[in-house]
Amino acid sequence: MIIVLGEILVDLFDNYQRIGGAPFNFAFHLQQLGFSVRFLTRIGDDPQGREIGKLLSRHHFDLDDVQVDEVHPTGTVRVVLDDHGVPRFDIREDVAYDYIDFEALTPIHGPDTRMIYFGTLAQRSDLAFERFDRLLSRKGPSTTAFCDLNLRPPHVRDDVIAASLDCADILKLNTDELHHVGVLSGGPSQEEALIAHLMRTHQIEMVILTRGSNGSTLFTETQRFDASPPPTGNVLDTVGAGDAFASVMAAGYLSSMPLDRALTAASCFAGQICELPGAIPDDPSIYARLRKKMEGFMHD
Repeated sequence: MIIVLGEILVDLFDNYQRIGGAPFNFAFHLQQLGFSVRFLTRIGDDPQGREIGKLLSRHHFDLDDVQVDEVHPTGTVRVVLDDHGVPRFDIREDVAYDYIDFEALTPIHGPDTRMIYFGTLAQRSDLAFERFDRLLSRKGPSTTAFCDLNLRPPHVRDDVIAASLDCADILKLNTDELHHVGVLSGGPSQEEALIAHLMRTHQIEMVILTRGSNGSTLFTETQRFDASPPPTGNVLDTVGAGDAFASVMAAGYLSSMPLDRALTAASCFAGQICELPGAIPDDPSIYARLRKKMEGFMHD
């Protein structure tokens, strides 16, 4: 079982809207790949929340893990794309996912919980930070914590980042986020030395660094793997590409796939998502192709 914590929201583009949020995107991809997933989130009692509920039900998520907030609205994000499809986000504050009450949900810790995924956006308030911290502190030694920082200024708290690094077994971040973390930690300025410093200081097993058009790199204590970005066709937008990348890395890790092959597969899948509007594909055949590529390793 993979436990995913955090936001689901509505991305508002100029001419259309799509349901998204990094944790939801991650959970959706993994479920489509055949993994058992619990997605713990909170939506508003409003038309957008009801639309989200229908989508989650249609894709067989357990709605008992989806809290409905009668006071706070469903999260929304205004997305503005530049000429290269790179988004700028205006994220609404004080929304339903800021109030996820994990204590009111079925307990998640157990021998069948193989991975817990979390980010930082849904921890932006004092209350949410406290609730996440309490839940994550109970993680057992057989459960891998996958942290995708996903820093979205101005919704960035250094205390949340520090606590998230302390909890992480696998850390995914991009080059801008690495720079921020480096300044915060007081580590060395050179990239590889900084990553080694973070892994040693926070006892992190693996760091995955995404570099946009320059590809990606995976670090373990003793190994480094690099992947070039795949050739892409018409890039519509890059929304959700990092979440797609993260989901395939998680699938590869849990399936004991060779890390270099998982990194290449993750990069290719992220490139395919860039050719689609929004973060979630309408055509499920994209997953069939990915499962075939990972055949022989995929299992839950």
